[in-house]
Amino acid sequence: MTPLPETFAALADDTRFAIVERLLTEGARTAGELSEVAPISAPAISRHLKVLREAGVIDQRVQGTKRIYSVNPEALRAISAWTISHRAFWEGSLNRLEQALQSKEEI
Repeated sequence: MTPLPETFAALADDTRFAIVERLLTEGARTAGELSEVAPISAPAISRHLKVLREAGVIDQRVQGTKRIYSVNPEALRAISAWTISHRAFWEGSLNRLEQALQSKEEI
């Protein structure tokens, strides 16, 4: 499992995020099918896929002459666990912001 900073860095790019979104909604896809996510060349898609693979966000399997890509469930679990562990902080912060805004409106 790669560290979360690498995972988030890989997902920070719009094209890579779109690739992962496509894989999440439509399931495993070939590089050719994923090339539709952005108006870029096939070699550029391959470079994005490599970044996602190296970050542990997606998996690749070979089926004949094709490379099939899918989302790595462990990467999603790590993101989910991190998000849940920080939920209390964000809820408290948002509650304090809401109270501050309400008290400002009352003035």
